[in-house]
Amino acid sequence: MNGKTYTKYAGALAFAGTFQFIIAMIIAEAKYSGYSIRNNYISDLGVGPTAPIFNTSIIIFGIAIVIVSYLVYKSINVKLFPALMFIAGLGAALVGVFPEGSPYHIHTLVSFVTFFFGSLAVISSFRIQKDIMSYISVLIGLVSLISLSFYIYGITLGIGVGGLERMIAYPILLWTLYFSGYLYSLK
Repeated sequence: MNGKTYTKYAGALAFAGTFQFIIAMIIAEAKYSGYSIRNNYISDLGVGPTAPIFNTSIIIFGIAIVIVSYLVYKSINVKLFPALMFIAGLGAALVGVFPEGSPYHIHTLVSFVTFFFGSLAVISSFRIQKDIMSYISVLIGLVSLISLSFYIYGITLGIGVGGLERMIAYPILLWTLYFSGYLYSLK
């Protein structure tokens, strides 16, 4: 395979993995009785009746991102970005393997790894993009990283823990949808 083929596969897989996770999360939120996007953590969806939907979906998402990181590494002459993406993808898959309540705070650790390295991957992508989107990607990554800092210090900005957690996750997920198209269109 040549670099163009790798980036096309990477783009398609990044889109499919991210899209299925977003849809599964919406379904799980709708099926979880009494669930509040303001007051509940995203990972609350990984326990109870919605656990099979959420955990399977985030494992698929994480594995897809790990594979995408390899394809990007093989096709674009950068090392930091795919390494950060690999760590974030592995963390995401492990969120589904170790749901809330797992021993030794493993879930908390892998959630942090996913959010932190996902934010850094988005920021580091500026080196491979062109024009204004390279700067917008830095801003998107900073929104997630700053939101993660607020989250760690318990500053919920009046939107609750669930709202703040989404201020970390959603920018990364939405950026991944954008970036999948970028990868697919590379020549």
